[in-house]
Amino acid sequence: MLVTPILCACLAAFAPAGTAAAQPDGHQDSDGRPRRQAGPPLSVREIERRVVPRLPGAQYLGFDYDPATEVYTLKFLRNGSVIWVDVDGRTGAIVRKTGD
Repeated sequence: MLVTPILCACLAAFAPAGTAAAQPDGHQDSDGRPRRQAGPPLSVREIERRVVPRLPGAQYLGFDYDPATEVYTLKFLRNGSVIWVDVDGRTGAIVRKTGD
């Protein structure tokens, strides 16, 4: 007779907490960084479609992709100066731009 209540209590004690309690409500991870989307990174063609028009007058030379950080680095040339643009592969957002 006591087996059923004890068994239910044990199962409830070891049941995983709901995912809503484990996840913060905001759009950031617990360390303050923006939360990343699930799934594969955007294609290089999609990244180019978003970024190349934002550098008018610059010649697009190509890209590099770092799978460890999921960052595309696009290389441009304008007036003899090299411009490097780092783009988040998940969101397509420009995270850094160097050069002029």
